[in-house]
Amino acid sequence: MIFRKISKKIEYKLLNGNKILIVDGARQVGKTFIIRVVGNSLFKHFIEINLLNDFNSNKEFEKVKTIQDFYLQISSIFGKELGNKDDTLIFLDEIQVYPHLITMLKFLKDDNKYNFICSGSELGITLNKTSSIPMGYIEILKMYPIDFEEFLFANGVGDDVISHMKECFMQNKSLSEPLHIRIMDLFKKYLLIGGLPDAVNNFIKNNNIQYVRDIHNEIYNFYKEDASKYDKENKLKIMKIYDLIPSALCNKKKRIVIKDIEGIKGKSKKNYQNEFDYLIHSGIALNVDAIANPVFPLIQSQDKNLIKLYLSDVGLLSNIYYKNNIRAILDDNISMNLGTLYENVVAMELICHGHKLYYYDNKKNGEIDYLLDDYENSSVIPIEVKSGKDYKVHSALNEYLNSGRYNARKGYVLNNNWQIDIKEKIIYMPIYYAMFF
Repeated sequence: MIFRKISKKIEYKLLNGNKILIVDGARQVGKTFIIRVVGNSLFKHFIEINLLNDFNSNKEFEKVKTIQDFYLQISSIFGKELGNKDDTLIFLDEIQVYPHLITMLKFLKDDNKYNFICSGSELGITLNKTSSIPMGYIEILKMYPIDFEEFLFANGVGDDVISHMKECFMQNKSLSEPLHIRIMDLFKKYLLIGGLPDAVNNFIKNNNIQYVRDIHNEIYNFYKEDASKYDKENKLKIMKIYDLIPSALCNKKKRIVIKDIEGIKGKSKKNYQNEFDYLIHSGIALNVDAIANPVFPLIQSQDKNLIKLYLSDVGLLSNIYYKNNIRAILDDNISMNLGTLYENVVAMELICHGHKLYYYDNKKNGEIDYLLDDYENSSVIPIEVKSGKDYKVHSALNEYLNSGRYNARKGYVLNNNWQIDIKEKIIYMPIYYAMFF
């Protein structure tokens, strides 16, 4: 079983939290599996109800309007398996299909008869349409694909090695060359495999890229089908934007060209706000918002009209770019698309660690890939991501750090090079250190 760091958070919340936990994330990231593992380890009675299956069959829970109805329905299915508050956990899987049950969580919590946990996909969209959100009674925990640290664990890298790497990162120290080579080899494989649990498990079991790519194709199409089920009126526009992401990332600006969505000039991002919101809130795309005036805190300068989208999983993107051509990545064939894969991984790592994603957009000075709020120094940390040998060429970063207008203390350039190098305010470090930001 692949270790997921979120399992410790779920366990803690179930044992110590005073709210009902909802684990939110894209389909196929492992929500159901990890809740099963944690739930069965903590409770004698683990009751799982797949509400999506119910919705697609008899719709029994659609008719549930009160907690008495709910208990009656539960007991009709699991009567002899139900225990009491101390030993029973009820898992409502895919709760977003029944928004009225989200509202009911307040009353189930107040009644305090059993313990509850939920999972949701497209939850942000559902909550916007829910008439009464039980604020103060629920806590939402975001779940993402397997990050690079978890990928290392899955491939036999132990806690001691990870701890050593983190210590080196904190001290701006390089790894030993043999360890660097090992970690970079796994990083390149992560570009190929990505972090979807089915793909990672299949890779570890079979070491066959064709099997993995079959999974990538299936899930990519599955995400598009989900869009058509969610919003039949706008499904074609959602699917078109999703399909445009890989090609847009190959362009210099890396942004979706709005007129390419329907071939209509004169429209702006706000004309497709619902479609963008679906892709972002469903968890299948990662948004990086533009900042024209990069001062702390960044949210004050967010440009709502400019946005980059990355795929939620780098394996899906590398499949689109390279299919079974693994040597293009493993042999360091530098290309525009490889740099895009690096940027996609960094986006995944940053958002997994709770960062809101921004980039610097300036017509005169150029762009910086990522900006992070530096709360300790009330400043901003710029990050550039480079995959080629010209990683020390970064005019926008230089201008930003040297202008004196932004109180910037330091900036990072993540690259392929083994050794960490510090030049004035710029720290050059290996790409895999993104796992510790």
